[in-house]
Amino acid sequence: MARDDDSIIKVRGLKKSFGTHVVHEGLDLDVRRGEIIGIVGGSGTGKSVLLQQIVGLLKPDAGRIEVFGESVRDTSPDEYRRLRRRWGVMFQDGALFSSLTVRQNVEAPMREQLHLPDDLRETLAGIKVRMVGLPENAQDKYPSELSGGMRKRAGFARAIALDPEIVFLDEPTAGLDPIGAAAFDRLIGQLQSALGLTVFMVTHDLDSLHAICDRVAVLAEKRVLAVGTMAEMLKIDHPWVREYFHGPRARAALGPDATDEVG
Repeated sequence: MARDDDSIIKVRGLKKSFGTHVVHEGLDLDVRRGEIIGIVGGSGTGKSVLLQQIVGLLKPDAGRIEVFGESVRDTSPDEYRRLRRRWGVMFQDGALFSSLTVRQNVEAPMREQLHLPDDLRETLAGIKVRMVGLPENAQDKYPSELSGGMRKRAGFARAIALDPEIVFLDEPTAGLDPIGAAAFDRLIGQLQSALGLTVFMVTHDLDSLHAICDRVAVLAEKRVLAVGTMAEMLKIDHPWVREYFHGPRARAALGPDATDEVG
């Protein structure tokens, strides 16, 4: 279980702008080792932008980001490559290479980061594919031959290819029907528990927040407005937070009793 003082990701004073549009200003966030944290917020609050800055795909204008106690922003290329081996990222819809099979997609980070014999790399990729619940015959299929849910599972397999300590998930259940989304939530929870992962999950899915997240961080007003458990979110008196966690969709996801307790 995550401890309050065991932060694996620390963000301090983050600022990010695109032209004159300021997305983040003075943003602080701690992510605890071993937790599943859900990142939520309205459109334009920069949920995915925050994820991309933490993993080094976007450079912040100011502030400090530490992962495993090391600065992502100020690190050398060699140090960044070493850090990057310790996390995996799954983008929306899996973001698979369309010209590669599922197995080849999962092998891609292994080819880049590890020096393994071909047969061992193929075996390890096959293990990851099975871990995310894909059938054996999915390994040799191309992304275009897969359903949306299967593409997401393949993307998840690639994200855990290097046995990471942290997995970043960008809207993992977006576009899935409720049954498929619930199954993917269970997969995230099972792999987090089995592999001891820390999961940083950008989502808008209230069901996911309720089902698997230890804590939720709300982005609003260019910063992290609030962070806490779902029970704590229900007590926050802020217009967007109340609408999100007490509105009709929240009642459907959590049940009327949960939202009425503090309503």
